[in-house]
Formats: sequence, structure tokens, C-alpha cells
Amino acid sequence: MAYQLYRNTTLGNSLQESLDELIQTQQITPQLALQVLLQFDKAINTALANRVRNRVNFRGSLNTYRFCDNVWTFVLNDVEFREVTDLVKVDKVKIVPNCFCSLVGHTTECTLAVWPCLQMFLNSLTLISSDL
Repeated sequence: MAYQLYRNTTLGNSLQESLDELIQTQQITPQLALQVLLQFDKAINTALANRVRNRVNFRGSLNTYRFCDNVWTFVLNDVEFREVTDLVKVDKVKIVPNCFCSLVGHTTECTLAVWPCLQMFLNSLTLISSDL
């Protein structure tokens, strides 16, 4: 399953607007537009997983964490992101790891195994939003 997180990016929104316009002018069917979006989801997830090699370190205070529908969500306060020479500070960050439990080989027992698997979590982070 490819995550649909990136449909809300500038690229994803532009694609959806273009597809909507093509549907309205009856140049494509809604079913074809859905197939294009599903292919976009797969392609963007694969590209980001395989082609992006930048590293960013961050530090903040854990506000909340939750596990719902096999998805971990972490909210951090007063976060500093550091790349080699850049420093960015934000008040709140919401982080959702992509497919964390399947990465570490857990299913329902993943809720009990979060701390031993924290290193795997940190390696699989996807920054969703710096604005809640």
C-alpha cells in the first residue's frame, strides 16, 4: 500500500487539479484519474525512499504520542532541525513514521515494542507538517 501523504504537496495538488480539469472536459474518466493518483502515490513514495539521501538531525520535547489503526503519531514541541550549516526552529511538529510496524516486523505487539524499536522508527520518519 502506498501512502497518500504526498497528495497534499504542491506537486500532488497540481496533479489533482489537472486531473479534475481533464475530467470536467471529459478528456479522461474518473476511474483513469484515480489510477493516475494511485500511480503517483506509489511513484513518489518509491522515489523519496530510494533517491533522497539528505540527513537532518532534530531535537525537541515529546508532547504526545499515539498508536491508532497501526499508525504511530508523535507530536514534538520546540523542535530544532539541523542540517550541516542550517538551523531551523519550529514550535510544533507532527511526525508519522511510514509503515513503522512492518519495518520492524511487528503487528499488534508493536504497541509494546515501541521503545526497543525506536532506532528503526527514527530511521523511517516522514515529516508530515510543521504546522498543526
